[in-house]
Order: sequence, then C-alpha cells, then structure tokens
Amino acid sequence: MPDDRSIELLRSLSEAAGPPGAEDEVRAIVHRTLDGAGSIRHDRLGSLLCEKRGSSDTPRVVLDSHLDEVGFMVQSISPEGKLALVALGGWWGHVLLGQRVDVLTANGPVPGVIGATPPHFLSPEERQTVLALDKMYVDVGASAAGEVEALGVQVGDPVVPHTSFRAMAVDGIVSGKAFDDRVGVCLMCETMLALGDRDHPNTVIGVGAVQEELGSRGAGTASELTRPDVAIVLEGTPADDLPGQSDRQGALGRGPQVRLFDPTAVPNRRLVQFVREVARDAGVAVQLAVRRTGGTDAATIHRSGAGVAAVVIGVPVRYIHSHVSLLQWSDYLAARRLVLELVARLDDDRAATFTHYV
Repeated sequence: MPDDRSIELLRSLSEAAGPPGAEDEVRAIVHRTLDGAGSIRHDRLGSLLCEKRGSSDTPRVVLDSHLDEVGFMVQSISPEGKLALVALGGWWGHVLLGQRVDVLTANGPVPGVIGATPPHFLSPEERQTVLALDKMYVDVGASAAGEVEALGVQVGDPVVPHTSFRAMAVDGIVSGKAFDDRVGVCLMCETMLALGDRDHPNTVIGVGAVQEELGSRGAGTASELTRPDVAIVLEGTPADDLPGQSDRQGALGRGPQVRLFDPTAVPNRRLVQFVREVARDAGVAVQLAVRRTGGTDAATIHRSGAGVAAVVIGVPVRYIHSHVSLLQWSDYLAARRLVLELVARLDDDRAATFTHYV
C-alpha cells in the first residue's frame, strides 16, 4: 500500500487509547508528529493547538479534529469481580458482547472481555433482545473484588476497545478502531506538516480537540484560544454503503464527504460552495451528505465568538462506534489533497465573502 508514513501514522493513532477525558496517549503521538510544524499550546481541558503563520495573520483557519474515541468508564466493581460500565459516547449493544477491552489503570492497561452469556443459557426471547449496557460487565478474569483491586483497577478507570490495525485482503482497505476520529487527526497532522514547505495566505491552526464524543467540549474551549475566522472540521463520518441502505451519501471509494446539514450545525453555504469549487478544480470527487442524526465539533465551533464559517469534511468509515471500522485509503488521500488546496486558497478576500451579508 502506498504512503507508508501516512499509514503508519494512522496505525499508531488508531491503536492508541484515548477515550474522553483520557486522551493522553493520542495527544503524545500528535505532539511528536507536529514537533517543529508550528507553535504548540493547549487549552485547559487538554486540547492541542498547533499554529503556523503563512504570509498573513488572517484569516485564521482552524483545521479541527478530535483526539477522543468512544469508550467506557468503570462504574462499580461487584463482589464477584465484574466491572459495571457507563458509556463515554454513543454505543449500540449489539456490537459489544464478547469484545476485548483494556481497562486503563494507573499501573497500565488491564485486559478484559465484555461478558457474553452463551446462547445455550438464553431463552428464544432473550436471543432476540439487545442487552442494555447497564446489564453488561467487563470480566478481567477475576472471581472476587479483591482480585480486581490487586490489579490496580478502580472505579472511574477508563475502558477502551482493544483492536489491532490491519490491511484487508482487498487492496486499499484498512481496518482498525477509532477511525472516528483518528482519520481526522491524521489528516490534520499531515496537512500541518505539508504546510512546512508550502505558501499559504493565512494562519492555520491545527486542533486536536478533547471530549468530542461527550458533546464537543474541547472544541468549544479551544475556540476561545484559536479565534477562528474559518473552520474546517475533519471527521471519520459514518459510511452508509450497507445492505438495505438506499440514497447512499457516504460510500467507500467515492471520495470525501461534505456535510450540508446535521441537527447540531448548518454549515456556511458559501463556504460549502467554495469547497465544492476547489474540489472540482483539484479533480477531487466529493459526496454530499444531509444527516438526520449525529453531530461534530462544528456544533460548538460555529457558535464561538461572533460566529464562525464552518464546514465538515469527512472520510467515510464503515461501522464507526464499534470495535472495528473500515476505510478506503483513496478517500483519505483525496481528502488530504482537498484540504491542502483549500488552505492554499483561503485568503482574506475569500474568507470575507463567507460572512458578507449585505
């Protein structure tokens, strides 16, 4: 597969543990990757900001991504040594039972499995039911609470899926966990690195925001520091090229997705049109999405300050918010090319047109 450096960056980001509020491992990778690419600082929640000035202080263009992934937290430890969970982000019970996880303790990760009752012990009715998360538990192999505590596991410890990154047999398809939004983090990092030897008529701030999966919290605090004029939100968006789905707007292999609407944000229409024009000029096919559900960091960024022209560009990913997702590498490369072209053309005059309402 081409672009070995890019693939290895995505691999390291995907395999890193980073649930909301515990993004340290992912943030450390971004720090190492962006060392020398710009001036790095943080907000008080832990979001990372990497700023690079081009030929002008303005417009201030934010490339937003989020460091965190959906995960869990240990809610309690039973006398039998089983761990009850609360969700950090949106999960569907069908994708959880029998899956491997890591409990992130102060002493290091402790492996566990989400318990699954064998079908031999289930009634026909129970086999047709989606088990609620509060009925699930993590089994670390212990038979008593004391054994769990001896491993260093405590109430409040984060829990994350345990999944290895790998290439699929079909060329160009890779699988792993947390592509929502490690693919966006990878795009942000690679764009910031590419700007090192490119002219750009603006100041670009790459953001790795925390706690997106709990309501885009880090994006809000980061915006207090970045003060963006334009925001490009980079995401791993849910692919809909699945059996039984019609009117597909996020198929693998058809290019990056430009979101026109979700319940949390209406993007700036002039900015969307600009993105489409740049994509056409660059020969990048894009998919347009109108979403009935979901949301991104655009939810808080576009409402920051006096308002920000924002747009969401996503790489379609099958099976997000599960242990294993799939993406097509050509979609990633097309998104990277599009973002670089956008940054190269976003000058003061262009940015002013997005919010000129006379």
